[in-house]
Amino acid sequence: MHVRRWLAWWLLLAVATAALLPLRARLDKAHVALVFLLVVLGGSAGGGRLLGVTLAGAAFVLFDVVFVPPYYTFRVADPFDWLVLVTFLVTGIVAAQLLERQRREAEVARERAGEIDRLAMLGAETLNAPRPADALHAIAEVIRQGMQVDRCDIELGGPSAEVDERSDETIPARKRRMALDIRGERVGTLVLASVHPFLLSRDQRRVLGALSYYAALGVERIRLAGAQEEAETLRRADRLKDALIASVSHDLRTPLTTIKGIADEIARGGDHTRAYVIEDEADHLSALVDDLLDLSQLAAGQMPVTPALNTADDAVGAALQRVEGAMQGHEVKVQLGADWSVLIGRFDLAHTTRILANLLENAAKYAPTGTPIVVRAWRENEWLCFAVLDAGAGIPPAERDEAFAPFVRGVRARVETRGTGLGLAIARQLATVQGGRLDFEPDANSRSRFVLRVPAAPANDGNESL
Repeated sequence: MHVRRWLAWWLLLAVATAALLPLRARLDKAHVALVFLLVVLGGSAGGGRLLGVTLAGAAFVLFDVVFVPPYYTFRVADPFDWLVLVTFLVTGIVAAQLLERQRREAEVARERAGEIDRLAMLGAETLNAPRPADALHAIAEVIRQGMQVDRCDIELGGPSAEVDERSDETIPARKRRMALDIRGERVGTLVLASVHPFLLSRDQRRVLGALSYYAALGVERIRLAGAQEEAETLRRADRLKDALIASVSHDLRTPLTTIKGIADEIARGGDHTRAYVIEDEADHLSALVDDLLDLSQLAAGQMPVTPALNTADDAVGAALQRVEGAMQGHEVKVQLGADWSVLIGRFDLAHTTRILANLLENAAKYAPTGTPIVVRAWRENEWLCFAVLDAGAGIPPAERDEAFAPFVRGVRARVETRGTGLGLAIARQLATVQGGRLDFEPDANSRSRFVLRVPAAPANDGNESL
C-alpha cells in the first residue's frame, strides 16, 4: 500500500510535467511553480512528510531542467530564476513539514477522542454493572482492549501485593504489574499479560494511569460492598439474637415453671402420676435445645449433608412414622405419582424426612380437627416435589415474606398453639443445604399448601405433573 501510494504521486508529477511541456512557451514560471506546488502538497497530505520532501526535490529538478532556460541543463541563464527555484523548493519543504505537523496533531486529537470514548465507556460499564465484581470485570476488559494485550487481571490486595515498581519500561516483557492506590493506600494490583513480549508507549502509559484509577475505585467498591454485607450480616445476627432471647426466655420459663410446681406438689405428697407431665415438659425443652443447635449449625454452614439416591416412598414413609403420635384426629392421605411409578431423587433422606415431619406436625396443629391432611409426591422436570396440604387457615399474604424466618409465628399461632417458630425456618434451610427449596404455594383447592422440591434423579420416562 505504501509503495503504490508513492508510485501514484510520482506518476502524477510526471503527468503534470508532460501536460505543461507543450505550453512551456506561453507559461509563466509562476504557473509552473503553482502546479508543481499543488502536487507536492497533495503528496505531503496523502503520503507524509518524506514523500512531500522528495516530490519537492524532484519538482525542483524538473522545474530547472525543463522549464528554466537554457532547457535540459542545470545551468540558469537569468540569475533571478534562482530566486524562483529556491523559493519554490523552500516553500515545498515547509509545506510538507507543516502538513506533517498537522497530520500528527490530528492523530493526537483522534487518540484523545478515543481515550475520552474509553473513559466514557468505562464509566458507563461501571455504573451499569449491577454487582461490584461485574463492574471490576468490565473495567479490566476496557483496559485490556485499550492496552492491546491478551489478558488484564485486577488482583485484590494491600501493601503486600507483588508489584514490579522498578521494572524497566523500555524492555519488552510478557507481564507487567502496576499498583492500584486510593488516597495513598494500596488496594490492589493491575496485571497486564500477553503471549508475546510487549512495550507500552508513552501515550499508553498515560492512558493506563487514568484507567487504573477507575480500577482502584472498582476494587474499593468491592471492599465497601463486602464491609456493607458484613455489617448487614451482623445486624441480622443481632436481630436473631434479640428474637432468640425473647422467644427462648418465654419457652424455657413456661416448662420450667410447670416442672417446678409439679415437683413441689409431688414432694408434698401429691399425685405421683403427675411426674409424666414433668417428663413431657422435659421432652419439650430437649426438643427446643435440639432445634436451637440445628439452627446454629445451619447458620454457620456446618450442617452435614449426604445426598444419595432415595425414593419418595422412603421419605414419606419415614416422616409418617415419625409424626404418628401427633396426627390424632386427622386422616393422612398419601398420593405418590400419577401412574404409581417409583419416584427417585438425589437428596439427604434424614433431612428430607425431618422437613416433611415438620410440615405434617404444623398441619396437625393448625388444621381443624377431623379434616384430612394430604401428602403428595410427583416429578416436575429436574425436581422431585413433595406437597403437604391441609384445611388450615394458611399464611396471610402480609406474613408470607417472613413466615420462614426464625422465631416468627403468625398471630393466630401465638394465641392458640404451642411452638417456638423454628420449624419452618429449619425446614427451609435443610432444603437449601441439599440443593432444594421449600415454598408456601396455596392453590384453589387448599388454603395451606407447602411444596418441597429436591433434585430428581435422571429419568427417561417423561415428567409427571401434579
